[in-house]
Amino acid sequence: MLVGVDFGRASTNPHPSGSFDPTLDELALLAESAGDLPVAKIVAKRAAPDAALFVGSGKADEIKLLVQAHQAHTVLFDQAISPAQQRNLERVLGVPVADRTALILEIFAARAKSHEGKLQVELARLQYLATRLVRRWSHLERQSGGIGMRGGPGEAQIELDRRMIDDRIKKTKERLKQVQRQRGTQRRARERNGVFKVSLVGYTNAGKSTLFNALVKARAYAANQLFATLDTTTRSLYLEQAGASVSLSDTVGFIRDLPHKLVEAFRATLQEAADADLLLHVVDAASPVLDEQMAEVERVLEEIGAAEIPQILVYNKADLLDESQRPRAPLDWIERQENGKTGVRTPRVFVSALEGSGLNVLREQLVQAMQAAALNIDEAASDDPRGIARHEAAVEEQQGPHAEDERAATHPTQA
Repeated sequence: MLVGVDFGRASTNPHPSGSFDPTLDELALLAESAGDLPVAKIVAKRAAPDAALFVGSGKADEIKLLVQAHQAHTVLFDQAISPAQQRNLERVLGVPVADRTALILEIFAARAKSHEGKLQVELARLQYLATRLVRRWSHLERQSGGIGMRGGPGEAQIELDRRMIDDRIKKTKERLKQVQRQRGTQRRARERNGVFKVSLVGYTNAGKSTLFNALVKARAYAANQLFATLDTTTRSLYLEQAGASVSLSDTVGFIRDLPHKLVEAFRATLQEAADADLLLHVVDAASPVLDEQMAEVERVLEEIGAAEIPQILVYNKADLLDESQRPRAPLDWIERQENGKTGVRTPRVFVSALEGSGLNVLREQLVQAMQAAALNIDEAASDDPRGIARHEAAVEEQQGPHAEDERAATHPTQA
């Protein structure tokens, strides 16, 4: 059962999540990604969430009847609910209850493949679980009364579990810091080599991994589902027009109301985007809510400190557009807001990663962005003689030890 609650758009809305999906389509996709089958949807409207049952007692009884009619095994809420509300709802409905955050964490736990990804998911799940231990031990009888007795075995069990979770959180953070140091070392090595860094960012299921595979001929896992990719993959992309290679990274997708703890846990993975020289903001051109999805991506980029990085908008899945919606040219320019500045001119490329259309135009834009960045480096280095020496050394290191022999063979007169 999928449940959504519309609290309206009043500024006095006490609910932490102001967004609301009246169709619950995205929640249904999340449920399917977790291996569940949505059997029914129900939408409630309230001025404010009910403290005990979130939806109120009347709507809770209505949900219970639908659960019994459809023989549903779980009720999923599109918004975050408190531990007390979850416990009360489970008691009334008679089935397990979960919210959007728990569902996303479950998907992440199933999809994480790398050691770093598993650590990040484990940390986020432990932090989420730590807030849900309060009075979850109703199966343990509590001792009543007695001089010098403040509680029973239930309280002791809660304290024990909280201590165990705190210890696991501490150990997981330490292991994650070690992995982050290793990734930082790799990142600094690329910086010393003067490699131009490009990161793919975008809403989940926008086609980032398919585009990544099409550009670098990789075999990264790609599927038509939410959060198919969690682990960052980096490959070298050779640009023939520039005669040089760039570093291309595929990152985890963003989603509406992505849990803050999850953003914190995946900060090491998202650091690839924050340290990039250029972002390819991949957009699902066929999505009816692409403006909202783009706004959500921009919000997360600002949260991780990547709002100032130049972007190329890549409108993917152009093959799914109707003939009347398809652009006349694969490239145009739009004005967008960047770092508080309005009217920032940004290239927009229409591609189909699945069919391969528009990729040559995208490569041309990558070359221009790379050349513009090199020009900025030259201008900055011209004010500092040491900067010129560092830049020339980086270029020679990127071209390799045989670059001078190749130039001599190509231009024997100049040699």
